[in-house]
Amino acid sequence: MTKPLSSNAAEPAAGDVTVDIGAERIARVYAQAIIEAADRKGCRGQVLGELAGIVRKVLPAVPRARDVFASPRIGTDEKARMIDAITKGRTLPTTAHALHVLARHGRLGLLAEVVTSAERLAAELEGRKQATFTTAVPLAAAEQARIVTEVEQAVSATLAPTFAVDPDIIGGLVVRIGDTVYDQSVATALVRLGERLKKRSIHEIQYGRDRLSPA
Repeated sequence: MTKPLSSNAAEPAAGDVTVDIGAERIARVYAQAIIEAADRKGCRGQVLGELAGIVRKVLPAVPRARDVFASPRIGTDEKARMIDAITKGRTLPTTAHALHVLARHGRLGLLAEVVTSAERLAAELEGRKQATFTTAVPLAAAEQARIVTEVEQAVSATLAPTFAVDPDIIGGLVVRIGDTVYDQSVATALVRLGERLKKRSIHEIQYGRDRLSPA
């Protein structure tokens, strides 16, 4: 059983035989601990959302913070100061505590992997399947929600969606659920969605050309 997240969570002791079990497995251990800690406080969704926001919004926008988190050469004290600067008054204490534990154990550089693993574990616990939606053009949140709903109906499953953009997708939409990739030949709903996105992509290209054309 995974130990709850705490400042005393144990790493291998000096003298123990250590085995490189890989970043993914290490991330899963910490992800499980974070979920358990958040569940005890009844704030799983908020904690995962805050950690995801730090990984996907804060760190890309603040190179200094990204470097501090990632560098094994930077000491725990400096990492702690950076965590406090990012989280104080902005996140739940459980979120900040999770970051401090990762820093003390030298795992803060694995934060992105930990967040991804935690999201997968949360989806499993909630009976949702991880799904990646790759579209030819960026989508607004409302359009993403509509697409998720239609695909859930097409595949008869509740999904935990992640969106990515790849302009080279010819059909406009590719959906990966677990190890299965669905293209537009699988379901009528995907055909309809793909065609809609393809038309939008063509329209945006044409609009761009019109703007560049001389008056």
